Amino acid sequence: FRKHAATATLPAAFSDLLPHFQVEPEDEYIVKNKPVTLTCRSTPATQIYFKCNGEWVHQDDHLIERTVDPATALPIMQVTIDITRQQVEKIFGLDQYWCQCVAWSTTGTQKSQKAYIRIAYLRKNFEEEPQGKEVALDQEVLLRCHPPEGVPQPEVEWQRNEDILNPESDPNFFVTADHNLIIRKARMADTGNYTCVAKNIVARRKSTSAAVLVYVNGGWSTWTTWSSCSAVCGRGWQKRSRSCTNPTPLNGGSSCEGQNIQKSVCVATCPVDGGWSEWSKWSACGADCSMWRTRECTQPSPGTGGKDCQGLDLQSLNCTSEQCPQSECTTYMLQTKLSDVALYVGVVAVALCLTLLLIVVVLVYRRKKEGLDADVADSSILTTGFQPMGIKPSKPENSHLLTIQPDLTTTTTSYQGTLRSRHDTTGKFSMTNGTLLDPLPNGSHTLHNGKLNPDPPEFVSRLSTQSYFKTLPRDVANASYGTFNFLGGRLTIPNTGISLLIPPEAIPRGKIYEIYLTVQRKEDLRLPLAGCQTLLGPVVSCGPPGVVLSRPVILSMDHCSDGCLDNWALRLKKQNYEGVWEDVLLMGEELVSEPYYCQLEAETCRLFSEQLGTFALVGESLHMGAAKRLRLVLFSDAYCSTLEYNIRVYCMDDTQEVFKEVMQMERQLGGRLIDEPHILLFKDSYHNLRLSIHDMPQAHWRSKLLAGYQEIPFYHIWNGSQRYLHCTFTLERLSLSTCELTCQLCVWQVEGEGQSFSLDFNIAKVTARALASSHGVYASALAGPSAFQIPYLIRQKICSSLDAPCPNGADWRMLAQRLKLERHMSFFASKASPTSVILDLWEAQHFHSGNINQLAAVMADIGKQEAMIFLVSDGEC
Repeated sequence: FRKHAATATLPAAFSDLLPHFQVEPEDEYIVKNKPVTLTCRSTPATQIYFKCNGEWVHQDDHLIERTVDPATALPIMQVTIDITRQQVEKIFGLDQYWCQCVAWSTTGTQKSQKAYIRIAYLRKNFEEEPQGKEVALDQEVLLRCHPPEGVPQPEVEWQRNEDILNPESDPNFFVTADHNLIIRKARMADTGNYTCVAKNIVARRKSTSAAVLVYVNGGWSTWTTWSSCSAVCGRGWQKRSRSCTNPTPLNGGSSCEGQNIQKSVCVATCPVDGGWSEWSKWSACGADCSMWRTRECTQPSPGTGGKDCQGLDLQSLNCTSEQCPQSECTTYMLQTKLSDVALYVGVVAVALCLTLLLIVVVLVYRRKKEGLDADVADSSILTTGFQPMGIKPSKPENSHLLTIQPDLTTTTTSYQGTLRSRHDTTGKFSMTNGTLLDPLPNGSHTLHNGKLNPDPPEFVSRLSTQSYFKTLPRDVANASYGTFNFLGGRLTIPNTGISLLIPPEAIPRGKIYEIYLTVQRKEDLRLPLAGCQTLLGPVVSCGPPGVVLSRPVILSMDHCSDGCLDNWALRLKKQNYEGVWEDVLLMGEELVSEPYYCQLEAETCRLFSEQLGTFALVGESLHMGAAKRLRLVLFSDAYCSTLEYNIRVYCMDDTQEVFKEVMQMERQLGGRLIDEPHILLFKDSYHNLRLSIHDMPQAHWRSKLLAGYQEIPFYHIWNGSQRYLHCTFTLERLSLSTCELTCQLCVWQVEGEGQSFSLDFNIAKVTARALASSHGVYASALAGPSAFQIPYLIRQKICSSLDAPCPNGADWRMLAQRLKLERHMSFFASKASPTSVILDLWEAQHFHSGNINQLAAVMADIGKQEAMIFLVSDGEC
């Protein structure tokens, strides 16, 4: 470039001027596969070129135009280049791709600003979507939204019922800097479906709609005035009422609490009839030979509408002659005597009439009195007094039976009917007091090598007769079957990490159960997964469901989570009889009263269950830091007689049962394992997994892939419903004599951390790696003492020694601490024998690798003499 620059010359008047840029390149985004154009213009300049990521762009890729500025007569040079998506992507390991314009003249060079070229994109899934809410009127509402990752940074707007919200026109809405929507005071009009919309130059994404329901809680109106008393005289009732209309409940708001009617006792004043007082004394005889006396209506005085007194309040009487004054004439005396005679005759007549009337009244009263004695039970009716009476409904003839106390001294009788669960078990299976399934031939069981176990083919054929087990797999290699009694036992599916421990006394004495353990194929199940949920382990069935257990069994199975509970919400799902999956346990929020409890170890999940059934461990990532463990396994053809050579890279969940299935499949294909399995943490970042092969010797090998890498979609891995995924790299050797292959396998998540694995092997040697098993070869079903490391009698002595509380803490609590199980103290304490549950967990953890002497050392450290009993031989037990 400098050679060309030296050949060009500038006019003498401008030879001492440095070039300066009129147009500099600016930042650009590549949308989809459309190239972007960068332009640079400088004056005066002899040459001008672009440099991208520190390297000169080839001269043939420039479009150079030369003109002259008419105002200054300076020469102007303009250069244009196109940048494609492939140019940006092939720079592996650089965060940004940039270009810079360089112009020079005879006096020196000048560099423009750097223009950064980025590939524009917008992910489909929101990192956080708004959630529906029900809020009270005038309450503040917060709807969160974290838009998808994108370049350039997406803009966010909110919609309500598909209409765009404008916070400037409605101040009740406010959008925060991190794109959350705040409704300051919820109004009835704010009820609707709210959607978060993210957009940039690439695309426009909508979140799922969040329904906001603004409800109104009911409120009481004021009380009405009290009504008039229900009784005219004496005790009665009065009431007042109110209504739930201040305000009326709307949109599911709560109704008013309390009574809408209040009653109160009232006493109405009865009417009082007037009564006469005693007569006063007779007055002195007057001039008219008469005297008088009075009385008043004051005992009592009439009131409250009572009647006045009946009769005269004044009475007069003539005086005798002796009482009359001497000045009265004789004529007046005669008249007085005559009138007295007439008065006497009238008094006698009135007396006779009154006597007859009294007789009639007495007869009538006696007849009425007989009727009242038969009908009236309350003497207050006769005395016109008021007494309260409780109104009670009539009782049936046998109402006395309701008050009879049960006789607790009688013997207990047994129920002779049929016991059924709340689910309809028709068509499932029947349970009796004997064996759960049909008895074995001749009603006997055989004991082989310490295990009570039927023949597996016979057991499978017997299971097929049960309606509930017709959907179970018939693959004996991925299932285990056995017959067990109260001594317990263990079922194991070899090389899968799946086992079922049946502790002693878990099966009631006198019962024998035929139990199975199997792995379900995930492709055959419809396990509902929503949002960020993923399957973290195998789907395991143990049963038959519905067997009666007096103690929890322990189901052990692998999981592939990163083991950090802060990153996950782990749920245990169980399939019911109808085939519906239900959440039965949320890890970290276990209740000791529930029939399920779980301990999560680094690679294993151990489930305490009082019920058998089909289980699955499902995780929901709480943020993008959550990760699953993937196991990367490489296979190739055992024999290669052509120029083409295939390398298959499997990406599977890091569980033993999936690895076992891939090994079985590769054995059928004639493949061989060419490297030890590698572990990769796959994060919940919505980024795909990319795989590529590098650093092959170009003189001997070349790749037949058109692209530089292969990619596995994020959701194919994260969902976990597909058991294994793989990519095939087809390589070609240039000569049949080439047998050595050395290369680098790179695996990384887009925009995430990656790993690189070195491969160096000879394709001509048949050195297929054997399936490594950390557990060796063990029987799949063990019954009785052979299934446990701790002898039964020793186990009973340990439990009796540690179950009883000890003041210095030298009991089961210290045993749990020494075994690092103190997190489950509340669970152990809820059991009748905490020590037995701790020992069950120890047996489940250390069956293949446990050291009985270490457990004895723990007992000795606690200070129990029972530590010496571990030295007892099996014969003595």
